[in-house]
Amino acid sequence: MAGVIVRRLAGVLAGMVTGAAGLLLLVLAWPFRKRWAPRLVALERARLRALFGQDSDTGTAGPAYLALRALAGLLGGYVVTSVLFLGLLLLAGGGWAVLSGRSSPVSLEFPGVHMITDSWIVGAVSGAFLVALGVLCCQGVVAVERWLAARFLGPGANERMRRRIAELTETRSGILRAVDDERRRIERDLHDGVQQRGVALAMLLGRARHDPGAAAALVDQAYTEARQLLDELRSVAWRIYPTALDELGLRAALAGVAERSSVPVTIHHGLTGRPVSEVETALYFVAREAITNAVKHARARDILVVLSEDERTVRVVISDDGVGGADPSGAGLSGLARRVLALDGAFEVTGSEAGGTRVSATLPKQAPCG
Repeated sequence: MAGVIVRRLAGVLAGMVTGAAGLLLLVLAWPFRKRWAPRLVALERARLRALFGQDSDTGTAGPAYLALRALAGLLGGYVVTSVLFLGLLLLAGGGWAVLSGRSSPVSLEFPGVHMITDSWIVGAVSGAFLVALGVLCCQGVVAVERWLAARFLGPGANERMRRRIAELTETRSGILRAVDDERRRIERDLHDGVQQRGVALAMLLGRARHDPGAAAALVDQAYTEARQLLDELRSVAWRIYPTALDELGLRAALAGVAERSSVPVTIHHGLTGRPVSEVETALYFVAREAITNAVKHARARDILVVLSEDERTVRVVISDDGVGGADPSGAGLSGLARRVLALDGAFEVTGSEAGGTRVSATLPKQAPCG
């Protein structure tokens, strides 16, 4: 914290220098502003980035920014340095009075109160107050500088549109890859599960047809295989898209996931209403995939799902007590990340090899319109 304050104070002091230089150039070298203004703006960008941690992007700025920046830098810097200098002077005076033993009594009169104290105490208290006030003023100047940078040095309308188009292009490609990955996974489920059981069922019925003596036992086996085949089909259909999500909502769909899980799953549903369909579907698939991974790979003993919301976003957080080490670049989690990013959301996977994984997705309540 102290390092941040020192760095910001250095930024304010440096801003006084660049502000004075900018003001002089605006007054004395206005006809040549096209030459020196870009260099001064570049210097301001470097100062903001190095001392305030403000990435001012690639927007253009003209004399209006330099004039406002100069006024803010000079006035703000003067106030900060004056208050801090006076505060440090009072602190130094109080300290010297203690060390030299030359402190003298001071009488303080307030309405209804009369008190006598030592001069070093007055100096120390006043100095500490002014130093704290100077730090607050410094924070205020930094806030004004950041606002000016965001207002004048941020990207223009064309640049914002270009970035938005690039973002939408990337997320569209991502969701297409996620759909393809999901199709391949469904194909594997059908081939390795449903198809194999269908072949086994056909073989049993064929044997029963050619061996009447063992037909009863073979038909019993075929019946068992048919029941398992139906279970496999229901499981694949449920993994593709659960009808309960549309009919009953997210709470019921996640309750179904919890019932099918071999590990206890606790769900805290903190949503006041149903999100829009795209967002609700994304929340469901994030929770389902995270639960499946925790059961299959993390060897978890307990899983917690928390759904919450604020004015603009909804959030799901899935945490487990498993072995940890989840790979965000894996097919399942990377597909979820692409699905969330396509809706202008944020996806995060945290955990360690020591144990426990936390998967979270934050989505806007209203899906983007493209």
